[in-house]
Amino acid sequence: MKNLTQEQWKESLEKDDNAQILDVRTEEEYIEGYIPNSKNIDIYKGQGFIDEINQLDKSKNYYVYCRSGARSAQACALMNQQGIENAYNLMGGITEWEGEVNHQ
Repeated sequence: MKNLTQEQWKESLEKDDNAQILDVRTEEEYIEGYIPNSKNIDIYKGQGFIDEINQLDKSKNYYVYCRSGARSAQACALMNQQGIENAYNLMGGITEWEGEVNHQ
């Protein structure tokens, strides 16, 4: 797991052809606003979260965020334990995100 600043995360993501963005907040939080092209998997689902993580392509690079960076750091650690080597945590989360945000 790597903790990346907003700038590092965005730069890495833009250069990465093998990237997948993961939002690990609740569905309610996700609907309020999310980074474009992100997939929502709620870390609060416990075993359900692990089950969904295990269905992901382990060869991809995952850019993970939440509201402030705490849940996403935990998610990255869990992803590493499940065999996903490249998980990048967005420090400060979507709260500090200065890039584009979509709303449902």
